[in-house]
Amino acid sequence: MTIYRANELKQSLLAAIREAPVLEIDLSAVTEIDTAGVQLLMLARKAAQANGHALRMVAHSAAVVEAFELLNLAAYFGDPIVIAPAG
Repeated sequence: MTIYRANELKQSLLAAIREAPVLEIDLSAVTEIDTAGVQLLMLARKAAQANGHALRMVAHSAAVVEAFELLNLAAYFGDPIVIAPAG
Protein backbone atom coordinates (compact mmCIF):
# COMPACT_ATOMS: atom_id res chain seq x y z
CA MET A 1 0.00 0.00 0.00
CA THR A 2 2.25 2.70 -1.32
CA ILE A 3 1.92 5.80 -3.41
CA TYR A 4 2.71 3.73 -6.51
CA ARG A 5 -0.60 1.86 -6.22
CA ALA A 6 -2.63 4.49 -4.38
CA ASN A 7 -5.01 5.43 -7.21
CA GLU A 8 -5.71 1.81 -8.17
CA LEU A 9 -6.34 0.83 -4.55
CA LYS A 10 -8.48 3.91 -3.94
CA GLN A 11 -10.87 3.01 -6.74
CA SER A 12 -11.14 -0.61 -5.55
CA LEU A 13 -11.67 0.33 -1.91
CA LEU A 14 -14.33 2.94 -2.63
CA ALA A 15 -16.21 0.58 -4.96
CA ALA A 16 -16.16 -2.17 -2.32
CA ILE A 17 -17.41 0.25 0.35
CA ARG A 18 -20.29 1.42 -1.86
CA GLU A 19 -21.37 -2.17 -2.52
CA ALA A 20 -20.99 -3.76 0.91
CA PRO A 21 -22.83 -2.58 4.04
CA VAL A 22 -20.20 -4.47 6.04
CA LEU A 23 -16.66 -4.69 4.70
CA GLU A 24 -13.68 -6.43 6.26
CA ILE A 25 -10.22 -5.55 4.98
CA ASP A 26 -7.58 -8.22 5.59
CA LEU A 27 -4.25 -6.43 5.98
CA SER A 28 -2.14 -9.56 6.48
CA ALA A 29 -0.56 -9.40 3.00
CA VAL A 30 0.54 -5.76 3.29
CA THR A 31 4.34 -5.83 3.17
CA GLU A 32 4.80 -2.10 2.59
CA ILE A 33 2.70 0.87 3.61
CA ASP A 34 3.55 4.54 3.40
CA THR A 35 1.59 7.67 4.24
CA ALA A 36 -0.37 7.33 0.99
CA GLY A 37 -1.47 3.87 2.10
CA VAL A 38 -2.41 5.14 5.54
CA GLN A 39 -4.39 7.96 3.92
CA LEU A 40 -6.25 5.38 1.81
CA LEU A 41 -7.26 3.51 4.95
CA MET A 42 -8.37 6.79 6.55
CA LEU A 43 -10.39 7.63 3.41
CA ALA A 44 -11.96 4.18 3.48
CA ARG A 45 -12.98 4.64 7.12
CA LYS A 46 -14.55 8.05 6.38
CA ALA A 47 -16.31 6.82 3.23
CA ALA A 48 -17.80 3.87 5.11
CA GLN A 49 -19.03 6.15 7.89
CA ALA A 50 -20.51 8.60 5.37
CA ASN A 51 -22.45 5.75 3.74
CA GLY A 52 -23.57 4.31 7.07
CA HIS A 53 -21.53 1.17 6.41
CA ALA A 54 -19.30 -0.81 8.74
CA LEU A 55 -15.62 -1.19 7.96
CA ARG A 56 -13.32 -3.51 9.88
CA MET A 57 -9.59 -3.93 9.40
CA VAL A 58 -8.25 -7.30 10.46
CA ALA A 59 -5.04 -9.35 10.51
CA HIS A 60 -2.74 -6.34 10.54
CA SER A 61 0.69 -7.11 9.10
CA ALA A 62 3.83 -6.03 10.93
CA ALA A 63 4.24 -3.20 8.38
CA VAL A 64 0.75 -1.87 9.12
CA VAL A 65 1.23 -2.09 12.88
CA GLU A 66 4.56 -0.28 12.60
CA ALA A 67 3.00 2.53 10.52
CA PHE A 68 0.03 2.89 12.87
CA GLU A 69 2.32 3.02 15.91
CA LEU A 70 4.72 5.46 14.27
CA LEU A 71 1.85 7.79 13.37
CA ASN A 72 -0.07 7.11 16.60
CA LEU A 73 -3.17 6.07 14.64
CA ALA A 74 -4.25 2.81 16.27
CA ALA A 75 -6.94 4.60 18.29
CA TYR A 76 -8.13 6.52 15.21
CA PHE A 77 -9.01 3.33 13.38
CA GLY A 78 -10.42 1.69 16.48
CA ASP A 79 -10.02 -1.87 15.23
CA PRO A 80 -8.27 -4.35 17.52
CA ILE A 81 -4.77 -4.77 16.19
CA VAL A 82 -4.05 -8.44 15.82
CA ILE A 83 -0.88 -9.24 13.94
CA ALA A 84 -1.35 -11.91 11.31
CA PRO A 85 0.73 -15.04 11.84
CA ALA A 86 3.84 -15.22 9.68
CA GLY A 87 3.83 -17.82 7.01
